[in-house]
Amino acid sequence: MSTEHDFLALEQEAHAHGFPLVCGVDEAGAGPLAGPVYAAAVILPETFDLPYLNDSKKVTPKRRERLFDQIKEQALAWSVASVDEREIDETNILVARMKAMDLAIGGLSLRPDLALVDGNQSRGISVPCRTVVHGDSLSASIAAASILAKVSRDRFMVELAKQYPQYRFEQHKGYGTALHYQMLEQYGPCPAHRMSFLKKFYEKRR
Repeated sequence: MSTEHDFLALEQEAHAHGFPLVCGVDEAGAGPLAGPVYAAAVILPETFDLPYLNDSKKVTPKRRERLFDQIKEQALAWSVASVDEREIDETNILVARMKAMDLAIGGLSLRPDLALVDGNQSRGISVPCRTVVHGDSLSASIAAASILAKVSRDRFMVELAKQYPQYRFEQHKGYGTALHYQMLEQYGPCPAHRMSFLKKFYEKRR
């Protein structure tokens, strides 16, 4: 993980260039076969106490849960948004991802002067922005956004598992695991599945 100084370098650079309020933006759930894509936006203060803050994929579930509450308590502003599987099917996952991120930015209680967007795409982002490849490992605010998006989506999938217990969403969170494909073979898709993501799966069965 970056040192705290390095982890704030992008935010500090933006401040030095006249952007006092900088938000980090990231999404979770672009790859799963089911459920919404989630995104979060976070504006962190210049000093904070968030032990183990990092890219959500590099943080244990228990630490993610702890960080989820700490980020919300310490952030100057935070927001979480989602785009559901129907809209993902109607458009595509890139459009849905960007919409979710822009919705998250729009949901902030403070309007950011600049958004640091994880990845290399910024189409549809309605505020000045900078893309940062692997941003969740390079920027504290993007890492914080990745935690909020990941935990929010995981919690949604656990609740969805109560509605569709046969798919065991609480275990795989909708990703294309062997267990998930086994459940699809047995039960077929449910309304929460992204049918555009299942085309290859059904082509193989023909």
